[in-house]
Amino acid sequence: MSYLVTVRVNGVEHTAHIEARLLLVNFLRDVLDLTGTHVGCDTSSCGACTVLVNGQAVKSCTVFAVQANGADVTTVEGLAKDGKFHPVQQAFWDEHGLQCGFCTPGMIMTTVALLKKNPSPTESEIRSGIRGTLCRCTGYNNIVKAVQAAAASGRMP
Repeated sequence: MSYLVTVRVNGVEHTAHIEARLLLVNFLRDVLDLTGTHVGCDTSSCGACTVLVNGQAVKSCTVFAVQANGADVTTVEGLAKDGKFHPVQQAFWDEHGLQCGFCTPGMIMTTVALLKKNPSPTESEIRSGIRGTLCRCTGYNNIVKAVQAAAASGRMP
């Protein structure tokens, strides 16, 4: 059975007929061709698929696209404005908070949500806040530095 859904993604409204079982991550990647959101584990363990749904960090592999009907979704592609990186993206670049880059979109989206809730987190709060997004490469030190740099920038929208 097909359902008509309308979702605002990165400020643009999209309407599509989709199957009820289609996951939000697959809607973003396969229907809207927004491939910055990664599929890492299919079990909600890794966090590579994290997006913001109505401002909240959500693992998009745990949400059916029909559940996002009427929602405002932000993906990593929607963070940069006027050709300039979002402060969190810039901090990850500047502080080398990535290696292979696979977890980076989810880590960035998790960080954006964390800094909205707590604009000046301690190192312990940062480590706790990003614990749902796994990085298999970096050991997290530069990721933590990137979050600290983004917080210290004072440029968070």
